[in-house]
Amino acid sequence: MQKSLLIRFITASGVTNLADGIATVAWAWLASLLTRDPLMIALVPVALRLPWFVCAIPAGIITDRVDRRKLILWMDVLRGLAFVVVALVLWSVTPLVDAPQTGTSYPAVFGMVLLAAMAVGIAEVFRDNAAQTMLPAIVPHEALEKANGRLWSVELVGNALVGPAVGATLIAIAVPLPFALNALAYVMAVVLIWQMAGNFRPQAQSDRHWRRELMQAVQFLRGNPLLLALAWITGFWNLLYEMVAIGLILHAQENLDIGAQTYGLILAAGAVGGIFGGWCGDPVIRRLGGKRTAQWMLALSAPAFAGMALAPGPVALGIVLMLFSFTGLVWNTVSVSYRQRAIPDAMLGRVNSLYRLLAWGMMPVGLLLSGMIVRLAEAPLGRDLALTAPFWVGTLGAAVLGALGWRALNRWFPT
Repeated sequence: MQKSLLIRFITASGVTNLADGIATVAWAWLASLLTRDPLMIALVPVALRLPWFVCAIPAGIITDRVDRRKLILWMDVLRGLAFVVVALVLWSVTPLVDAPQTGTSYPAVFGMVLLAAMAVGIAEVFRDNAAQTMLPAIVPHEALEKANGRLWSVELVGNALVGPAVGATLIAIAVPLPFALNALAYVMAVVLIWQMAGNFRPQAQSDRHWRRELMQAVQFLRGNPLLLALAWITGFWNLLYEMVAIGLILHAQENLDIGAQTYGLILAAGAVGGIFGGWCGDPVIRRLGGKRTAQWMLALSAPAFAGMALAPGPVALGIVLMLFSFTGLVWNTVSVSYRQRAIPDAMLGRVNSLYRLLAWGMMPVGLLLSGMIVRLAEAPLGRDLALTAPFWVGTLGAAVLGALGWRALNRWFPT
């Protein structure tokens, strides 16, 4: 029974992550078809990530009060409806005219895209928080590293291996197609989660006042210095990653002359590294220990960011992303498994949401910084060099984070 539940859970996650992978290319590429302004392009991923900052705490409180399976169901329904709306609106305005360097060729469409992206982002906050807190109810704690590794490997197949390539192919055929396919993917995920039988409601709390519930979670997080350190390290790393990721699109388009399909294949190469990281994370952690594994994965971020700027073409860039994704997935295996094991189930949703508020809430800052850095650097350096500036700022930031994070992990992580 447990194995059957895990298979359905992982399959549903794989389907939704296929949709996320398609959207990885579709959202950003759509924004670049509506405007060439780096700051305006960054607004679309900001709309996707800002809900992590705004909704993380409410998501945690709600996750600890309701059936987590039903919460996942409703959030997948919401995401499916948002993609239906985007697909229909885009069908009504295609073919698109050339995007201007400043402003947007379709203000109403651009505004609708931002609203739809925000709705998808809000649903993702609630869905992902519920999913991470639901996994420990499906597998025993001693199997969490293995289960997380397998789960993320399947997610990466959809999210970063198949999804981006499919998204790039579809958007090259017709702009609305990837959004329409995503809506269908969420229907499939809803069916799979609906078929999961079992009790996924957390243990009832005697105190249902949200402020006291929240303070319990705050006190728990503050009382676990390793958990708090992992949250801050992940948060600043995510800031740097998002700053580089949004810059990568324009750098690939303008400096490396890479089209949508080739860009999708580059992201797919990165996914291959992540898949290996998901499968190899458990044996690597067993050999090196959690502390040393986390330290080395963090330390390798700075050279990876520099490699993205120095890669002369798509093949080299794909190799850099492959190595980068490997380190990121192994880091996640350490940090998420520790979190799931260390937090009691009754408050797992709330503490997890506070953790992710720190870890994910800084993503919009990184996205906005990317556009601002390019704008500020363009006048003195020229367009070509300005597009690589986020990579070098990311390299410096990752080097500082690696040094500080190494010390924090050395102090708090159990040997």
